[in-house]
Parts: sequence; C-alpha cells; structure tokens
Amino acid sequence: MTEDLAAESWGSTHITIKTFSYKWTIINFHFSLEGLSEAISSPVFSSEANDRRKWCLKLYQNGFDEESRDYLSVYLALLSCPKSPTWAKFQFWILDENGEKRANVESQNVKGFLPYQHWGFKKFIPREFLLSQAQWLLPDGRLTLFCKVSMGQDVISLSRQTSVIKIPRCSLTDELGALWENSLFTDCCLLVSGQEFRAHKAILAARSPVFRAMFQHDMEERRKNRVEIKDLEPQVFKEMMGFIYTGKAPNLHTMATGVLAAADRYGLEGLKVMCEDALCRDLCVENASHTLILADLHSAEQLKMQALDFITLHASEISETLGWKVLVDFHPHLLAEALHALESAQKPFLESPLKRLKR
Repeated sequence: MTEDLAAESWGSTHITIKTFSYKWTIINFHFSLEGLSEAISSPVFSSEANDRRKWCLKLYQNGFDEESRDYLSVYLALLSCPKSPTWAKFQFWILDENGEKRANVESQNVKGFLPYQHWGFKKFIPREFLLSQAQWLLPDGRLTLFCKVSMGQDVISLSRQTSVIKIPRCSLTDELGALWENSLFTDCCLLVSGQEFRAHKAILAARSPVFRAMFQHDMEERRKNRVEIKDLEPQVFKEMMGFIYTGKAPNLHTMATGVLAAADRYGLEGLKVMCEDALCRDLCVENASHTLILADLHSAEQLKMQALDFITLHASEISETLGWKVLVDFHPHLLAEALHALESAQKPFLESPLKRLKR
C-alpha cells in the first residue's frame, strides 16, 4: 500500500448471503399439458425450519401471457417475510431422468421481493421442445424443477484502528527473484540450447519434484552440479524459472503452449494450471482442436474439459478447420471423446454438426 493511501483506521461491511435450493416434482405433468390451463403452485417452503420467509414456485403450462403461450413460464414467489423487501437471485433447472441439470436459466441481477410478488422467466422452455425431449425431461410423465436461491441476510459493519507499528509488505518473492536475475550465490549450472544459466539447487529442489530427484539421488546432475535441458526454448525456460523463484509468469499470453509442456515435464502443478487458464482464455474455432490435443498430451484435465465444451458449442465451424482434420487422422481417441460430448449435450441444433463430424 502506498503511503498516501495508508489510513489510521478502517472499517468493513459484510452482507451475509444465504443460499438454499428446492426440488419440485409434478407427477402426471403430461396430463396438465394436455388439459389444464391455470397455473400450478408448489408446496410452501423456506430456507430452513425457523426461517419466517415463505416461498413457493409457480408454473404456467401455457405461458404467462399471449407472448409466451408456446412456452412454460416459471416463477419464484415470496408469500411472507418479516421485513421487506427481500433481495435475492435465483436459478431454475429441469432435472432429467438421470438427475442431471438441463435448461438452466438464471436471473441477471438481484431482485427485490415484496410479499405476494413473484419474479421469474415467462419463456423458460418451449413446450414443443419439452415434448420432443419427453423421454429425457419427462420420465414417466413427471416434470422435476430445481430452484436455487441466494438471498441477502444481515448487514454487519466492523470498525478497526490500525496498529501503531506498520508492518511492511512481504518482499520475499522480489528478493528470491533478484537471486535468479543477478545469479547471486548460485551453486549449479543449467545448460539450455547452448546458453548457461546459474541457479540454486535448494530452490529448484524445493519447487520441482523432478529437480529434487536429480539432486537427491546419485545422478550425474548431482555429481557435476550441471543440468542439461533439451528441447526447451530459452525464453520458455526463463518464464519457467521466473515462476520457480517468484510464483509469477507474466508472459503466458504469448508462450502458454511451450510453458505448459515445461511445467508438465518438471512437475510444476501451479504453473501448469496458470497455463491452462491462459489457453482457455485464448480458445477459438481455429485452435480448439490443437488445444484439445495439447491438453490430452500433458494431462491438463481442466483445459481438456473446456476445449471439449468449446468444440461442442462450435462443432459446425470447427469441423471445417485443418486442426480438426489432424485430430481425426491422428488422434482417434480424442475424436471419440468429442463425439461423446456432442451426443451427451442432447441439443437439437447440434444434430447436423454431429452427423458431419462422424463422416
């Protein structure tokens, strides 16, 4: 904190949030779709036994108004509360026959609920789509809705006086970084593409299980205090070493692919996750297939899931790219995983891309 922003006292205000969920199953729902027109209300519920706020869900099978008559409309209604208004956000899902969440909708902002006021979605899901997916979404004629509510509770304010003694910011990472940058008190040499870099065995061993094994066991690296690193660009190596000494990697946006391979090779799990995040942010139609291959090669599971989800959403465009052709020709197991992800999505607009990808 800079000196001009320092304060002799400070305060904080904490708005506590209460989150709870409710599952509502309507048995013989197909009967109401065929004949009943009025709204259906769920049993009354609350977040816990002693909560005086009472809620219910409302479902309109033929829409809330003329505009939404071809949709199911669903609402969260507040029936009573000790003080008004109650501020809350909410989400709705349909649970399919396997209990998986489908047709997710979420309020875009916090809503203020007064007694007997309701908020929700008048175009929750098209009736035609629901009927076409009845095997999955209406098993045995039942409709199961799942609602998650996050509501504001108490507002707590705290005031504190700062200590007379000002504790300085921890500069450990800066100081360790300086040891690396200035090659101070080094005791080993790392040879990368003909370039020599001086480093510290203790720090390398503390941060990387691979380096630790080199210096701990009776290996050539331990005897000579010299490590030859092959198949690694010097710039990538410097980024990896910067992370080892400081926990930071500021240039991942330009070299995440190479650094991911280095992090995987030397067991740097924190750096590996940072690379996954950078590559996720850079996902696009042109690189999605290559990113999936890369994630599989280096066991980057979070990145792999994101790449599969992206391919599922953009299947038609991705199927025309060179990267997809490489995946089809040389990585059949990944092709199978991508097709499985598409089939699991159970979305009608993916049927055409799925047929094209199976060719």
